[in-house]
Amino acid sequence: MSYVHTTLRALSLSVRNLFRTPTTVEYPEVRRVRAPRIRASFALVHDAEGDEACIGCLMCERICPSAVISIKQAVKRESPHTGKKRGYADDFTLDLQACIICELCVQVCPEDAIIMTREQEQPGYEREDLFLTMDKLYANEKNKSLSWGRGKMLMAMQDPARPLEGAAEAAPKVAPKAAAPTADAPPEKAP
Repeated sequence: MSYVHTTLRALSLSVRNLFRTPTTVEYPEVRRVRAPRIRASFALVHDAEGDEACIGCLMCERICPSAVISIKQAVKRESPHTGKKRGYADDFTLDLQACIICELCVQVCPEDAIIMTREQEQPGYEREDLFLTMDKLYANEKNKSLSWGRGKMLMAMQDPARPLEGAAEAAPKVAPKAAAPTADAPPEKAP
């Protein structure tokens, strides 16, 4: 008799769920709106002169907790844009399948050369599809929307004593308040 009771209870649960509105969406037809601060992949960027921003300092490779970044340094050479000698990276590889998206590489970069993107990589059928080579990383700069966070800005957010670059221009101009008179000093007279 308990089998009949259990079967009826399971059947009633199935019938109730049959008429309930679905909580999932069909992905290819319906796409969910992503959060504006999502960070999903990486890109290497160029500086204001159009030169590669990465100087091959290996700081991102050293700080990566998953050890997924591999950089081969190049000898210092003259920049074709500025004429000054600077460092370059001959090879930059990031293994996205083992990356934990901690963003430490972005925060530690002194040149803001690596930045996260808001779009994920396309799914692939081979492991090599998730290895981001230097060519793929530079292509991500042009083809994907970049995240709002740059390394210098993220570091400044963590250290209040460090000034935020560009914050002076972006901050609203407020007139300084007059200092309140203390008990020791007499109030100033208006002219």
